[in-house]
Amino acid sequence: MAGSARPGPPVIGLDIGGTKVLGVLLGADDVVVGSVRLPTVRGVDGVVATASAAVRALLAGAGIAPGAAGEAVAVGVGVPGVVDPAAGTVAHAVNLGLPGEATPLARLLSGSLGGAPVRVENDLNAAVLGVARALAATDLAFLALGTGIAAGLLLDGRLRRGAFGAAGEIGHLPYRLDGLVCPCGQHGCLELYASGASLDARWPAAVGTPPPAALFAAAAAGDPAATVLRDEFARAVAAAVRILVLTTDVEHVVLGGGVSEVGEPLLAAVVHALTVQAGESAFLGSLNIAARVRLPPAGSPVAAIGAALVARGTVAPWK
Repeated sequence: MAGSARPGPPVIGLDIGGTKVLGVLLGADDVVVGSVRLPTVRGVDGVVATASAAVRALLAGAGIAPGAAGEAVAVGVGVPGVVDPAAGTVAHAVNLGLPGEATPLARLLSGSLGGAPVRVENDLNAAVLGVARALAATDLAFLALGTGIAAGLLLDGRLRRGAFGAAGEIGHLPYRLDGLVCPCGQHGCLELYASGASLDARWPAAVGTPPPAALFAAAAAGDPAATVLRDEFARAVAAAVRILVLTTDVEHVVLGGGVSEVGEPLLAAVVHALTVQAGESAFLGSLNIAARVRLPPAGSPVAAIGAALVARGTVAPWK
């Protein structure tokens, strides 16, 4: 990340998700000095209003008057969907209730904040930036295991977005050619086997208990069916890790998303699957893939922090 070592003025980062908006205020030394969490209101007007409220709450908490002379605070926004950072637009953010056409989120949010500078970035790209800062790393993939499965890529300190913003969208690579039919129209897509949604469908849990946590707990307790499903899931996630390493040779693959809240049991299962695969191939064994996998910093709002770094302008562009 170009210039990431230089201190700058305070900045705000927002991680806008389908259920909540997480916001942080970074001080001049990039330390979190304020945070806020608000429920997301869907739709264009709702998203803008929620984001604006989060920004104002962070400013008020820090004693900064919006628009005060010498106190202008830039805002970075991490958001799901197809993002055009140059235009400040987002499209196909279905979970936010945004339309398929490009929504000028940066312009709308800036207008609601009296002209404050706003930059927009894909949420996984923001997350990989936040993790990179926490790990002091410049070469990694942030593999999000959520409703689907996809990755944010930071290669040699530069975001890799792709020609059409689709870099890291590995969820629709074939995993089982004779497998289930995916909503995208293909058969056996990876996200049908390696996503949080796949566990939700195959291991319903009691109200209040996330299915991934329930599954791994049952497997640890010796439930045979849970053990089989846990191991199948771990092999599918291991396949995703293998794809990322074989195509980009990243130094680290960080397991994120909702499923990563399982923590060490998830990491152990994926590392075991990769170790078994390495034992069957001298080539894979030589790459030491299992040692590259890790969990994100516990309790750190990495996507919001990464969005703040986007606002600071420390991100080196690279399509």
